[in-house]
Amino acid sequence: MTQKVAVLGTGKIGEALLSGMIRGGWTPADLLVTARRKERAEELRSRHGVTPVTNAEAAKTADTLILTVKPQDMGTLLDELAPHVPTDRLIISGAAGIPTSFFEARLAAGTPVVRVMTNTPALVDEAMSVISAGSHATEAHLAHTEEIFGAVGKTLRVPETQQDACTALSGSGPAYFFYLVEAMTDAGILLGLPRDKAHELIVQSAIGAAVMLRDSGEHPVKLRENVTSPAGTTINAIRELEKHGVRAALIAALEAARDRSRELASGNN
Repeated sequence: MTQKVAVLGTGKIGEALLSGMIRGGWTPADLLVTARRKERAEELRSRHGVTPVTNAEAAKTADTLILTVKPQDMGTLLDELAPHVPTDRLIISGAAGIPTSFFEARLAAGTPVVRVMTNTPALVDEAMSVISAGSHATEAHLAHTEEIFGAVGKTLRVPETQQDACTALSGSGPAYFFYLVEAMTDAGILLGLPRDKAHELIVQSAIGAAVMLRDSGEHPVKLRENVTSPAGTTINAIRELEKHGVRAALIAALEAARDRSRELASGNN
């Protein structure tokens, strides 16, 4: 890799991305990082061999800038970057809810911007990263973004109008599964199992079910029906889930997450 890539505001996800890129063939010398605290920047240098720089230095020297600061800090960061970003720089935003137009309005006319929503499984190279092009991003810019985020999982291109829905489904998605595992673990304890055994049973069941969903090609309804025998234990459990409105609650939860993403886009922090 000959292009220089800078990750600005390098937190856990930014560091996971750096680590994945290095494993994928990027040379640490071509990777720049910025961090709010000097100690954090030096920690990244020590751990990965990357080069800490200021935000302005990153804007002047990197070919691609990946902005990973929190949404509420993005405006301030762009004010700092704008005087130093040439129009041939690729800007990749990882901030939830912020449209590419927000960046295009604050940077030089024609600057290419790509919006990405990834999720925390990037920490274990199993991310789902959703990619959308801004007004000036080309096929080459999208392919380059896919190459970067493909180092930590799968990528999917969608129109930007679908980003809020994707944020609700996959950006926040891991939290829903963790919440479900937490509830099932508590149920296992109620049924008389030690916590560690309940946790192991549920986690392995979740992994197995996810692999079947990914690899079998079967619809989830078909896979569920394969487990649900007449008058058996599973159908009794599903009856209770339906009685308590779990399906409706999930739909409402996802709508709420989508609506919050839209609020972030409108500046309601």
